[in-house]
Formats: sequence, structure tokens, C-alpha cells
Amino acid sequence: MDASVLPDPGLLERLRPVPVDGNDVALLESGAEFFPSLIAAIDAAQREAWLETYIFAGDETGLRVASALARAAARGVSVRLMIDGFGTRELPAAVAQRLAGAGVRVLVYKPMPWLLSFDRQRLRRLHRKQACIDGRVAFVGGLNVLDDLWDPNHGALEHPRLDYAVRLRGPVVAAVHASMARLWNQIEVAQAPLRARARDALDGLGQLGALARHRLPERLRPASRGPRPRRPRAGVRAMLLLRDNLANRRAIERAYLKAIGSARREVLIANAYFFPGRRFRRALAEAARRGVRVRLLLQGRAEYVLPHFATQALYDPLLHAGVEIVEYHRSFLHAKVAVVDDWATVGSSNIDPFSLLLAREANVVVLDAGFAATLRERVLASMAEGGRPVLHDEHAKRPWTQRLWGWFATRMLRLGVVVSGHRNRY
Repeated sequence: MDASVLPDPGLLERLRPVPVDGNDVALLESGAEFFPSLIAAIDAAQREAWLETYIFAGDETGLRVASALARAAARGVSVRLMIDGFGTRELPAAVAQRLAGAGVRVLVYKPMPWLLSFDRQRLRRLHRKQACIDGRVAFVGGLNVLDDLWDPNHGALEHPRLDYAVRLRGPVVAAVHASMARLWNQIEVAQAPLRARARDALDGLGQLGALARHRLPERLRPASRGPRPRRPRAGVRAMLLLRDNLANRRAIERAYLKAIGSARREVLIANAYFFPGRRFRRALAEAARRGVRVRLLLQGRAEYVLPHFATQALYDPLLHAGVEIVEYHRSFLHAKVAVVDDWATVGSSNIDPFSLLLAREANVVVLDAGFAATLRERVLASMAEGGRPVLHDEHAKRPWTQRLWGWFATRMLRLGVVVSGHRNRY
């Protein structure tokens, strides 16, 4: 491999999931709090701005974020955007024009081929949502670049989608930067042969071919190595947890299981797509049986039919064990957060096989009683405002058609796990 594309050996050290002190962690609820904070950080960027997202829409919110990235690039900031090839198969034209005109560099994670295939790699998507500005501020959460009052499948929403993110300052930012730089380097190197073939095809086109050959080496340079972790100071203890298909295959799931297993007072989880494996369900049931109050805020509106009915098919044993379940009906629930005593997490990972076994995900774990209390209050307020408790007796009497749908959906999702090659791990 050319030395110009070798990754920084210090990246792996900064990606170790070890809690670090001295962080400032601010909770951001839904787009009304998240996007103004993100755009303000991008507008203040002096050196570099990174953004990863699963969906980048062409709505008003998408154009606002694209304009901020374009403004940063136009004033000389190095701006890198990575989108998933399934979540965003193609950037909307208006977004693409703004970014290209300003010189924003865009990479697509695993572009989707037009022809159908049974390649298991197609299921491994970039689902994490992260941003890092100048190595000093970072954002991690569940929000796509998508308007809160619009759903791609259901249209306009009466109330904003419920989701959360965190804004980070302090030593943990170095881990976010390292994770983004590492993936950028990997994808850029992997896609280099494609660019080389494109360059060769242009060789016979005179100046255009010469221009392509001139620009190629610059695009193969490694991404910035970023900041080193700062020395600890007073502040919040936090760490970045990644899920990938290398060293961190089960890091997020293990963190959940460890926290639930040691819970003494309360487990509170708000999660959009909930289809946990046996160990996770057993951990929740055991916590409830030993006197821990276990509450789940789950999707009440059927955004996607199969996951919705598969989730409901899991209710009976959980309710029987004493787990409290509340369905959120005010709008679509997109949150992926949890509070276990003084332990809290905010991120992109659902509690289903595709997030826990296949996708690249990013969660921040915060070990601070004050932050946990803030997140808890926010989740409980949303639960009170838009939630409906699921009662065991009523759920047991649901129509046979719903039971049939649950049976079918459960088996389809389990078939998906088998097809993915993870049957024995979930």
C-alpha cells in the first residue's frame, strides 16, 4: 500500500471504549435543538468539518445543513460528508449542487448496485450519525439530516419526530474524530481502484483526462489525524461506543447487558426498533424480577409494518415478568436512548439484530447522575405526553389477525438474521 494512504496508528488507541473525564455533554432533543446547534458549530469551523449520516434529505432542513457545509468549504475549511448508499442512494440534486459547487468532499458508504443480489455485505450499512468540528466539538445521536415534521414514507407529521443527540466537548471528541477519520480512510482507499479506472477512461479526453490524473493523488491523502485526547479535568465522564464488523462487533450490546445486569433502581429505555435477542430479553426480565423498575418506551405508530408487529409479538413474556411497556403515539419515535440508574446512553443503535449485528453504529455512554437525571426527565415527559401504557390483559385479548401478523413478522425478521449469517449469535 502507498505510504500516503496508511492510516494513523494512533487512531486505534483513541477508539478504545474507555471512559474519560472532563467532558461537557449537552442533551439535544429532536431537530429543533439539534440542527441549530450543528449549523452554528459548522459556521464557526476554522479548519475542518466532518459529518456522517444515514439519510441526507433534500427538504428545508437538508438544504440548511448543506448550505452550512458549503459556506464552510467556501471559506477554506476542509469539509467531508459521508452518506450511506442505501439510506441516501443519491444526494438530492439541490443538495449535491450546493456541496459540489463549494468543494465539499463526499463519499458514499457501500453504494447500492442496481441489480439485485444476495450478497450479505449489502446488509452492513452506515447507520451512525456523527459530526466533528475542528476536533473541539462533536455530535452523536439518532438524527438523520431530515426535517422533524416530514417522514419519507408517510409525509407530513402533525408533531415532530422524537429523537435525541448529544453535543460533546472535551477529551471524548478525539474518539469521535478518530472514528470518522478511520472510516473515511478505509472507504477512500477501497474506492481508489474505481477512481483509477475512471482516470484511465479519461486518458484519451485531452485536458479532462489530465485534470483527473492531477487531482487523484490529493483525494488519496489520508484524512486529518485530529486531536489527541486532552488531559482530564473537572466534568462529565463519558465514552464513545462503536459497533462495527471488526473489533467492536458486540460492544454496544455488551454495554447494555452490563448496565442492566448491575441495575439497582431503574431501567428506562426508549427505542424505535425493538427486537432484542434472548440474552437481552432475559436481562430485562431478570432485572424486573429482582425489583428493578423496568420501563420501555416503544414505537406505537407503525412506521414499518414488519418491525412493528414483530416487536408487539415480544410483549407477553416481558409484561408477564413485570416489565412496563408504553407505546409512543404522538408522532414517530426515532430515539435510541437509555437510562440505567446513573448510567445513560444516546446514539444511533436500535435494539434489533440489524443494528446490533450488522450496521455501523455509534453511541455515547455518559456516567453522570446529573446527565442521567436530565435524560430521564425528558423521556418520562415524552412518555406522559404521547405514550399509552400496554396492559397485559388487554394485549392478551388482541385480535387473532394481529397475532397472526406478529407470528409472521417475527419469523421474517428471524429469517433475516439467518440470511445475514448470525443465526447463532442472536
